[in-house]
Amino acid sequence: MTSGSASDDDAIVDAEIVSAPDFTPTVTGPSYEEVTGYTEAGVPTFDHVRDKIEQRTATAIGAQELAEAGKEAAAIDEAMAKRDAAAKDKLAEIRKSMGL
Repeated sequence: MTSGSASDDDAIVDAEIVSAPDFTPTVTGPSYEEVTGYTEAGVPTFDHVRDKIEQRTATAIGAQELAEAGKEAAAIDEAMAKRDAAAKDKLAEIRKSMGL
């Protein structure tokens, strides 16, 4: 083979024209409404109102459970005090019968 001719070196190669990629940054964070719970006009969103209602409901249920538990705890404390007093009386009776 002979070395390449001038026509082979100067041959034009067709290429595809490719557009430049778009480097514009996109915002993917939470929206104003998601962060504040209000629209930009100052109106609360449905999710914000629902969350407030659920929070108040949970607080009310928790307060009721604590109040009921307080009554039950008081009744249990009273029963334990009676049982401890009865145990002390029985122990004193046993010691007395043994002559201690």
